[in-house]
Amino acid sequence: MPEAHCEAPTAGSVILAGILLKLGGFGFLRYSIGLFFDASAFFAPFVFIISILGIVYASLTTVQQVDLKKIVAYSSVGHMGVVCIGIFSNITQGLLGSILLMVSHGIVSGALFLCIGILYERYNTRLIKYYSGLLVTKPVFSTFFTLFTMANIGLPGTNSFVGEFLIILGCLLSNS
Repeated sequence: MPEAHCEAPTAGSVILAGILLKLGGFGFLRYSIGLFFDASAFFAPFVFIISILGIVYASLTTVQQVDLKKIVAYSSVGHMGVVCIGIFSNITQGLLGSILLMVSHGIVSGALFLCIGILYERYNTRLIKYYSGLLVTKPVFSTFFTLFTMANIGLPGTNSFVGEFLIILGCLLSNS
């Protein structure tokens, strides 16, 4: 998926992150949990392990990236792992947190890809090292970019934080 984001134009990345990435979560909610509840409960520990490994791998890979689109794309992979954990917790809080995180992630990651597209149109590069001094040249843009970045990492007071908090609460309640 990160390679698809890098090759896609800005509008394609926004649609991919905002809508298409959420179809997997919707499929889990609608079909896996809705139609095959017993099988989902049976395979939940396996899904937890796969999701945790995916979150760790995506997070470690995100730290190494220098391309802005790849950073947002790999963090999206990690967020979808958190969503899977919330869905398979089979607790109301976890399910609500997953839905809220998917909606919040769709808005925030779409906005981040839009901001990256604006930067690419202006500077013809997506490499981080060429954006030093951006606050001086584009202060309003930098403010919005920072706001969306903080929302993406789950700063308290944002919808991402509430979604992630509900997912963690759902996991704690399902294992107690």
